[in-house]
Amino acid sequence: MKDLESRKQLLIAESELNRAQLISDWENLAGEVHALTHRAKTVGRLASAAVALVSAVSFLRRHKSAPTAEKTPWWQTILKGAGWLGSFWSQVRSHHHKNEMADRQVEP
Repeated sequence: MKDLESRKQLLIAESELNRAQLISDWENLAGEVHALTHRAKTVGRLASAAVALVSAVSFLRRHKSAPTAEKTPWWQTILKGAGWLGSFWSQVRSHHHKNEMADRQVEP
C-alpha cells in the first residue's frame, strides 16, 4: 500500500510541475504574440507614412512638371512643402499617439 501511495504522491507532484510549466509556456507565448503585434503595428505605421510621403512627392513632381503660365516663386514652393510636411508630420504623430494609447490599454 505504501508503494501505491508514494506513486500517487509522485504523480501529483509531476502534475503540478507540468501545470507550472504549461502556465510559464503560455505566458511566454502571450509575450511573444504581444511583441509580434507591436512590431506589425510599427511596420504598418512606417508603411503608411512612406505611402503618404511618396504621394506627396508624386504630387509635387506632377505639379512641378506641369506647364504654367507664370513661374511660382521659390519661397512659395518652400512654404507649400513645409505645409505639406507639417500636415504629414501631424498625421503621423496623431496616428502614433492613438496606437500608443491603445497599446497601453491592452497591457496588463
